[in-house]
Amino acid sequence: MLKTLCAATMLVAGLTAVSCTGDNARELFETAQFEERQNNADHTKQLYREIAERYPQSPYAGRASDRLRELDRPKPAAP
Repeated sequence: MLKTLCAATMLVAGLTAVSCTGDNARELFETAQFEERQNNADHTKQLYREIAERYPQSPYAGRASDRLRELDRPKPAAP
């Protein structure tokens, strides 16, 4: 019984890991966009950096790097 339960748990964990790996960069990017809309600059930058570092081959890595550059650009002074 215990062997069956362990095997089932490992199978579910393995399937979950395989199904999520391709979406991690997308999920992080969507979270970063949400944080950006909430004006949470520190967390936004952290998430964009994480995407660029952990998923450099993802199409989201370039977009995250672009957003980081934009967020780090000095803002013009208010009149």
